[in-house]
Amino acid sequence: MKKILLLSDTHSHLDDTIMKYVNQADEVWHAGDIGDLSVTDAIKRLKPLRAVFGNIDDDKARLEFPLHNRFKCEDVDVWITHIGGYPGKYNPSIRAELENNPPKLFICGHSHILKVIYDKKNNLLHMNPGAAGKSGFHQVRTMLRFIIDGDKIKDLEIIEIEKKE
Repeated sequence: MKKILLLSDTHSHLDDTIMKYVNQADEVWHAGDIGDLSVTDAIKRLKPLRAVFGNIDDDKARLEFPLHNRFKCEDVDVWITHIGGYPGKYNPSIRAELENNPPKLFICGHSHILKVIYDKKNNLLHMNPGAAGKSGFHQVRTMLRFIIDGDKIKDLEIIEIEKKE
C-alpha cells in the first residue's frame, strides 16, 4: 500500500501547506511545470519523487525529468505527462498510445483545472490535480492524494489550499 500525493503546476512555488502533505505521503508525483528545481529538490529530501517536465520548465528540469513517466506502482500501470488532455480530448501526440496500450491511471497537469474522470472507452482513470502553485488563472490551489493498494486506486481526496493572493 502506498499513499500518493499528486501535484502539478507549482511554477516555483512551495510552501508549508504543500510540505505538510508531502510529509504525510509515501511518494510524491509531480505532473510538470515545476519551475525552479528547488521545489523538487526539497520534496526529494523527504520522499521518493516521480515527476515529468512541463512546458515552462527549463533545460535543467528537462535533463532531470522525462516528458513521459510510465511505471508500475504496486500493480497499477501509471503514465504521467504534462500536456495529456482528458477523455475525449487527449493530446494527439499520445492518443494512439493511450488507445493501443492504456495505463490503468493516466495523469497530466497543464490546464490548472482539477479533473478526475473515468475513461470508459480506454478503461483508465484520468487525473489532473489542478495547480498547487500561485501562477495562473486558477483561484484555488489544489492537489490530490490517494492510496494505491495492489491493483486498487482508492481513498481519493481533493486538497484545496487557500485562494491565491
